[in-house]
Amino acid sequence: MINMNFHQRVVIDTHAQDWIASPAKGVWRKPLEREDAESGHTTSIVRYEPGSKFSSHPHPFGEEILVLEGVFSDEHGDYPAGSYLRNPPGSQHAPFSEQGCVILVKLNQFASHDLTQVRINTKQQDWLPGIGGLQVMPLHDFEHEHVALVKWPAGERFQPHRHFGGEEIFVLSGSFIDEHGRYPKGSWLRSPHMSEHFPYVEEETVIWVKTGHLPLGHG
Repeated sequence: MINMNFHQRVVIDTHAQDWIASPAKGVWRKPLEREDAESGHTTSIVRYEPGSKFSSHPHPFGEEILVLEGVFSDEHGDYPAGSYLRNPPGSQHAPFSEQGCVILVKLNQFASHDLTQVRINTKQQDWLPGIGGLQVMPLHDFEHEHVALVKWPAGERFQPHRHFGGEEIFVLSGSFIDEHGRYPKGSWLRSPHMSEHFPYVEEETVIWVKTGHLPLGHG
């Protein structure tokens, strides 16, 4: 198991991690959360070499993908960098990449009745005004889970706040900062239920953020 205590804060600089071979030739991974070797709750950075592929497989409890580099594909379409995908529980596909790609992927973490398939090219979506100078691009909402991109203008500071149901962040550009540290592009952060911080940035920064999805309580 890797980082499966959801009551602990976790920070990983994914650029400092080594790539680990997957069962598919030419597909490499950097594990962030892993319940079991090849099953259960999983969050990873995954790299497909050009021409690599996975055989068709099901997602009994859903799959969530953010394409970071290149073009990710399956039999349903091609998804360039900036694509956000949700394949609901019970779905199946055979992913591949002709030119190669890097993705953030989360497996087996959906509510059983969260059945909406999502395909968003964030490069073609409008930013909406958020709190203060922030801009927000909503990606998915289901019950208390919220997923979005957030763009921070240079010098923006946010009020101290608590995370009901926790918070998960992946830094896409710039550098995200709070009183605990500084997190450059490629950083993955997971903060538990009712944790608190005071974030700010010095340069324009874009983050992928998910809130409200982690277990409540302590112990």
